[in-house]
Amino acid sequence: MAGSRIPPASPRVPAAPGIAPPALPPRSGQRVVPGVASLALHHLLRAPLQPGRVIAAVPGVSYLDFGQQASEPQVIALTTPGAICLPNAVVLKLPAAGPGPGPAVQGEEAWAGNDHILACGMDVQIRRWWDPCPVFGPLSRARLEHGLATLTRVYAAAGSPAGLDGHDEPAALAAYCAAGDLAGAVEAGENLIGLGPGLAPSGDSMISGLLLALRLLGGATEGGTRAVWLADWLGAAVTYRADQRTTALAAALLHCAARGQAAEEVSAVLRGFAGQQPAEPAARRLLAAGRAAGADLTWGLMAGCRAALALSAR
Repeated sequence: MAGSRIPPASPRVPAAPGIAPPALPPRSGQRVVPGVASLALHHLLRAPLQPGRVIAAVPGVSYLDFGQQASEPQVIALTTPGAICLPNAVVLKLPAAGPGPGPAVQGEEAWAGNDHILACGMDVQIRRWWDPCPVFGPLSRARLEHGLATLTRVYAAAGSPAGLDGHDEPAALAAYCAAGDLAGAVEAGENLIGLGPGLAPSGDSMISGLLLALRLLGGATEGGTRAVWLADWLGAAVTYRADQRTTALAAALLHCAARGQAAEEVSAVLRGFAGQQPAEPAARRLLAAGRAAGADLTWGLMAGCRAALALSAR
């Protein structure tokens, strides 16, 4: 079935060499807020200040795009405590009784670099870092199968299907991955890029969850070498032109997933698979996170886990 696809984004054009950067903004009048930044943003936030813009804002999260001068999309999610913690998030450490961040206006100028983010009336100063790559020891097939059964049960009970439920493309991607068919998986994955509405279309979130499960769960399971190989090549294929076929945020999240960098809610589910924390509450939190994105990511994790099990059995 054909799905709704967002219009292609405008190609990102690097700044011409030899052109001086714009003048730096004044910092007076901006409220200083400590922030805890994802290591996925380390290069961007440690570089000299560069300009960007606010591309969207939802309750608890403002999205800032700094990808115009980069080789790949660079989006920062300014996140308040309690909101979904994406792999590209900077979590704001706001006082419990204090005011929240200023209103984010789409198109408003923002700056990032030198361990600072200047946006939404704030000077966010990076004080600490968090690692979006979950770490756990080797997984047995029995533990992986138990985790998959738990996630499948919670997904079914939630009654919130993935955004492309009923479409042919996700089922084709899952089947090709389970069979180890790289060519088929690449074709199906490319058909999913940008498919569905929203700032992070469902197709991209489903691919992200699948890549994370193949790389992280497959890589921790005996015989999982082929799952990691599949994640490497599929990830390279879907990120190659993602910035021209989907939103800046979705493209940035695909790049993160290809590197094994996950939202904290996804990492909690994977740690539940490994027995490091209860799996069922973590699965429920993921399904409740980010509206439809939680269901899309969960679908991808289940599909990737099934594929990892099938490939390791060979």
